[in-house]
Amino acid sequence: MTSIADLRKSYERAELDENASDANPLKQFELWLGEAIAAEIPEPNAMTLATVAGNLRPSTRVVLIKGFDARGIVWYTNYDSRKGRELAGNPFAALQFHWVELERVVRIEGRVEKVSEAESDAYFHSRPLDSRVGAWASPQSEVISGRTVLVANAAKYAAQFLLQPPRPPHWGGYRLVPDEWQFWQGRKSRLHDRLRYSLQADGQWLRERLAP
Repeated sequence: MTSIADLRKSYERAELDENASDANPLKQFELWLGEAIAAEIPEPNAMTLATVAGNLRPSTRVVLIKGFDARGIVWYTNYDSRKGRELAGNPFAALQFHWVELERVVRIEGRVEKVSEAESDAYFHSRPLDSRVGAWASPQSEVISGRTVLVANAAKYAAQFLLQPPRPPHWGGYRLVPDEWQFWQGRKSRLHDRLRYSLQADGQWLRERLAP
């Protein structure tokens, strides 16, 4: 077995120059996300979400981006889950996209807010039926005695709601409103390209190169 200390890769696919990157981080993100989708890499919409609990212990999990615009980055989940509880106590979070095949990472930090109920309703009703039932069936992050609990709950709510399950009151969207973006492009000899965009008091973005 190869030692994990000996696992190495030379990053040589592309470069990221501050003069060629967009001055608006959202537009740069849109470009990179579009390229990740076009490259047909597995789950280009997957992102790691980091939150911090009241005891200052951080936690991470993978969620899926479901929308983005000038207001921020949107995903949906159970508000009563661990991440929901942590965001209720500390409404700041970080997101990270890692597109391995493109040798790229995007990091985003900012304040998190709930999306409107109308937005949550619209997205919920666009989901497949089994996913809508699953939102009722899973007491996310709670201890359960076995998978049979989930199966029984799914059967219960499927029978109760038939083809029209409403959005659960404990389920909906979050929006991270960015105040910092980082774009990382792997380069040879570990001399990676790394650009940071920081939101200034006047609403403009300051673009700077960081050492990798």
